[in-house]
Amino acid sequence: MPPRWKPNPDIRTGRHVAPNLHVHLVFVTKYRRKAFSDKMLKRCEEIMREACTDFEAELKQFNEDNHLHLLVHYPPKVQLSKLVNSPKGISSRRLRQEYDTHIRRHLRGGHFWSGSYFAGSCHGAPLTVLRQYIANQKRPAG
Repeated sequence: MPPRWKPNPDIRTGRHVAPNLHVHLVFVTKYRRKAFSDKMLKRCEEIMREACTDFEAELKQFNEDNHLHLLVHYPPKVQLSKLVNSPKGISSRRLRQEYDTHIRRHLRGGHFWSGSYFAGSCHGAPLTVLRQYIANQKRPAG
C-alpha cells in the first residue's frame, strides 16, 4: 500500500526517526593565505565529497571565497567534530601530495588548514537561501 503522503527526498528516514540535519561549514587556510588555484579547488571539492560519503553524508553545496563554504546533509549518528576533522585531514594530505610545489609557495610549515572552523546549524534558514549564499561566493580567477 503506497503512503498517503509524498516523501521528501531531502529528509532521511529510519525506523523510528526522520532527521533532517544540515550544517554550514567554513574552513580557512592557515594564516588565511589564498592558496587555491581553480584546478586545485575542483580537486578539493572531489576530496570533500568523497570524505563526506565515508560518513554517509552528502555535500550539497561547495564554494570558496578566501575560505571554503560547505553545506553538508548528515545523519544523526555522525559526530560533528569528526565530520569536520576527517575531511580537513584527508584534503590537506591529498592536496599536499598532488600540489606540493604550489602549496609551498603560498603556505609555510606543515599545516594547510587553520585549526579553527565555523559550523552553523541550518535549521532556521531555508536551504535555498543558504545554497544561494554559498553559490554567490567568489571563486579565484585562473
